[in-house]
Amino acid sequence: MNDMTPEQTAALNERHRVRMERKKAIIDARIAAADKEIGLIIVNTGNGKGKSSSAFGMVARALGHGMRVGVVQFIKGAMSTGEELFLRRFPEEVSFHAMGEGYTWETQNRERDMAKAAEAWAQAKRFLADPAVKLVVLDELNIALKYRYLDLDTVIGDLLERPPLQHVVITGRGAPPELVAVADTVTEMNVVKHAFAAGIVAQAGTEW
Repeated sequence: MNDMTPEQTAALNERHRVRMERKKAIIDARIAAADKEIGLIIVNTGNGKGKSSSAFGMVARALGHGMRVGVVQFIKGAMSTGEELFLRRFPEEVSFHAMGEGYTWETQNRERDMAKAAEAWAQAKRFLADPAVKLVVLDELNIALKYRYLDLDTVIGDLLERPPLQHVVITGRGAPPELVAVADTVTEMNVVKHAFAAGIVAQAGTEW
């Protein structure tokens, strides 16, 4: 682009301005047409990295707006994650509950996993019943549903009965179709490349 004449540069700049003007008009129209404000169910699923990372990014955003947040980590919990260590510094703003049994392939005990999942869901229900909690993160809930540690119909029913302006973020691979159907926003993270496949260990600050 450095070999363009001043006239060519000016023409390129004008085309860019026109494109951005059209794009702005489209975006402004969509914003003007959006007149509903409701609590959202957001599902982050797929085999790629970023599901929990995205959810905890929303936690930071909510805290920035002075919102109270409730977090329940299903499956994880035998080892403290960076997000848990950080968020426990803010006990007035964030209530953090970890299931505490670790990954299912570590415990290898379905009955114990089901009991712990039931305890975790009981805590989730307390968050879902509290209108003062503006954002609820149910981290790896999809895994607990996949292994049928929790009843899917009960979970969906509890989600739909929550306060009308409360947001919920659900993470984990293999989100069930029934949950996807009631969600407002669903994102599927796909793997393009992952360091673990090259034999690189999971490291603090990037994976946990």
